[in-house]
Amino acid sequence: MHRYFTDRRHEALRHRVRDFAEREVRPRIAEMEASRTVCHDLSRLIARQGWIGATVHRAYGGMGAGHVAKTLIIEEISRVSAAMGAMVQASQLGVAKIVHFGNEEQKKTWLPAIASGDCLPTIAVTEPDSGGHVLGMASTAVRDGDDYILNGSKTYVGNSHVGDLHGVVVRTAEGSKGLSAFLVESGSPGFRVGAQQPAMGLHGFSFGELFFDNCRVPAANLLGREGDGLNVAYSSSVLYGRPNLTAVSLGIHQAVLDETTRFCTERQRYGKPLSDLGNIKLKLGRIQSRLLLARLAAYHAVHLLDHGQPCDAELMNAKLVNVESALESARDAMDIHAACGLFTDRPVERFLRDAHHIFAPAGTSDIQLLRLGELALGRTKGEWSSRLADLLRLEPAELPERPELPELPDEEPPPTVPGQRTAPAAKRSWFAPFR
Repeated sequence: MHRYFTDRRHEALRHRVRDFAEREVRPRIAEMEASRTVCHDLSRLIARQGWIGATVHRAYGGMGAGHVAKTLIIEEISRVSAAMGAMVQASQLGVAKIVHFGNEEQKKTWLPAIASGDCLPTIAVTEPDSGGHVLGMASTAVRDGDDYILNGSKTYVGNSHVGDLHGVVVRTAEGSKGLSAFLVESGSPGFRVGAQQPAMGLHGFSFGELFFDNCRVPAANLLGREGDGLNVAYSSSVLYGRPNLTAVSLGIHQAVLDETTRFCTERQRYGKPLSDLGNIKLKLGRIQSRLLLARLAAYHAVHLLDHGQPCDAELMNAKLVNVESALESARDAMDIHAACGLFTDRPVERFLRDAHHIFAPAGTSDIQLLRLGELALGRTKGEWSSRLADLLRLEPAELPERPELPELPDEEPPPTVPGQRTAPAAKRSWFAPFR
């Protein structure tokens, strides 16, 4: 199914990311789980692979590879470690605000550093007392000469403790047109990061609090114009947040299937493998079916993004389907493992914990259903994928090549992931610098 939305360049990238994740990320999981603290060095190592710049135009040093490429990068890392997949998605979400609303000077200053891995960006919108009600935020910015002075706090900020450049949305006036967005460097006077709080899952990833106490930010760091803050927040959430979190869920879901089929093949009951039992096959079949549908929804949505097509609804639906199905499959996997799944020597309980962390960001399932219901009633107010289509659409030369049919490789290596086919690497592609 991958071949419908990807070409050999994508699959070559997939294999490179998968190899990196197995070699560099998997050995660190036990340490991250035990310490339950942010993994700074691994976050930097991943960033230096250039993958944070997947959607950054090549003119600014990025890959210029688009949202399908971004999705498979996040999926492959999340299949090994959802915590590190979350780190990648949060950084790539931080890219959105600059790509969509940054002026030329801001893009020249920050996008090359992000693409090279020297700068990890974040986006900070949520506040403790307003939650998902963006217009209820109370943090403020007041103009003072050539600067703005920020006061307030943000919470649940992805990459809070490793981020170098925070995209902060605060209030500059009353009403829906009174929100503005700023780029705040982590070393700015009056800025600090709150203590990291242990969480249920995603150990190794940080999503904490940022505090602004008369934090002075140059007026040149205003994104867009005063009053664009709501647009910055919503467009980033819809066009990057939802597909990014979809990809994390997809990686977790694939890991659930991999681990559960391995367990069922190795475990013996009644003198034969557990996988020979009919009720076990039914549960595995449900997991496989959900995964196929979830992957189709995920890649179809970002395929539309890369082609500049309206797809806000598909992005919402992809997040809804992937989060809910990953949770259902993780619970089925726990049922199959029974008491064995309760111990940390097997990763299935980690998959369930991590999957719960993807539920709320960029809108809970109820939010996605609410928006889809408005679509059904014809009450939508336009689509971000249409408004920003020119910034989302890949150049014709970078769009996926159509599969060459009926030619097949002479020798096809066995798939390294159940249910997935592999493809040979391309000789030259826009991913060549990152090999």
